[in-house]
Amino acid sequence: MSAGVRVSVCSYPSLALPSRDVSPPSSSLYFGRKSHRSSFDIDLKLRCNSNETRRTKPVLAVLSSNRVPELDSSSEPPQVFDGSTRLYISYSCPFAQRAWLARNYKNLRDKIELVPINLKNRPAWYKEKVYPANKVPALEHNNKVIGESLDVIKYIDANFEGPSLAPNSVEKEAFADELISYTDSFSKAVRSTLSGEDIDAADVAFDYIEKALSKYKYPKYKGGPFFLCRFSLVDIAYIPFIERFHLIFKDVMNVDITAGRPNLAYWLKEMNTMEHYTETRQDPQEIIERYKKRAQAEARP
Repeated sequence: MSAGVRVSVCSYPSLALPSRDVSPPSSSLYFGRKSHRSSFDIDLKLRCNSNETRRTKPVLAVLSSNRVPELDSSSEPPQVFDGSTRLYISYSCPFAQRAWLARNYKNLRDKIELVPINLKNRPAWYKEKVYPANKVPALEHNNKVIGESLDVIKYIDANFEGPSLAPNSVEKEAFADELISYTDSFSKAVRSTLSGEDIDAADVAFDYIEKALSKYKYPKYKGGPFFLCRFSLVDIAYIPFIERFHLIFKDVMNVDITAGRPNLAYWLKEMNTMEHYTETRQDPQEIIERYKKRAQAEARP
């Protein structure tokens, strides 16, 4: 890739965080840089419960579970609005992965049916009978359909039993709103580095995440590596995208985004001990291949 024309970094809200230098050397994500493995090593048996106390849990290595085939244009529709609750997703869509993870974390596998849709060959009935926007995720519940991933997550959290994903204080609610508002700018900044438009933009974005993860970190708040100490909708909002960027930067640019960012390294390691999350992961090689195909297509004149 070439560095291309420089553009300004996407603007985002300032973080009211403790002053701490978390920035790696300038332009540390430059093209051709060799990958580093983070030296940060921490006991992954430490966790944060919903009441922000420490607990133990065995490390899991689940990448996927048995998945039903995605429905395509040849598939018959389900009995829509028959009283069942269904979550329409695609296995490859990071936005749908958010809703899928929320459903898993709240232990709703038996209450919310997963309906995977083939986005490359999607059935006509999905747009006609289920969700006119023709996107995923979409949640069918109580004879209505809720779309947009963050809205679906909040709806699931508010209307179903299970561990809460909401912030548990006014301070954390404000911080969560700030982080959620940055998700689009974060993705745009990272992609601008991948496209060669701004080689420094991803560094700024990942440093923002690194600093955000330090606000409620152990030991002051007696708990885990998550954005709000305990696992929340903020972690769900970011993990599908950071997961993909982590893989792509390593493969395409030979860069480890966790190098020099111990909080990000710990967060990613912890996420990968959670079966609720690993069950939703896409095969890493598929993510890499899809990105390369898209990049090649965009590079054609």
